[in-house]
Amino acid sequence: MKYLNYKDVRGEEAKEGASKVKVRWLITKEMGAKNFAMRLFEVDQEGFTPLHSHPWEHEVFILQGKALVKGGEDEKCLKKGDAIFIPPNEKHQFINIGRGRLVFLCLIPYFDR
Repeated sequence: MKYLNYKDVRGEEAKEGASKVKVRWLITKEMGAKNFAMRLFEVDQEGFTPLHSHPWEHEVFILQGKALVKGGEDEKCLKKGDAIFIPPNEKHQFINIGRGRLVFLCLIPYFDR
């Protein structure tokens, strides 16, 4: 087993199309995880992830804050304690609509990309 505290993992600025977003890769292949990666997203007030899609699924759990999640033609407000499954190839975006930071866990599968 491997243990860590999220504060010990460096946050990386999210890529193009995002604003005010940091990502911490908590569980990775380098740690021995062969099937899934676990990431922690921290989205500052008025920040957002890019509107995008890709050929893998997401499992997301909201730890703190409020989010507007856009997907295809659907929009849903989520809050602390909510979970969402995003199927492969579905457009999606997380927008912080709360007064503080939005924090969520995102799990993605590994496969040859």
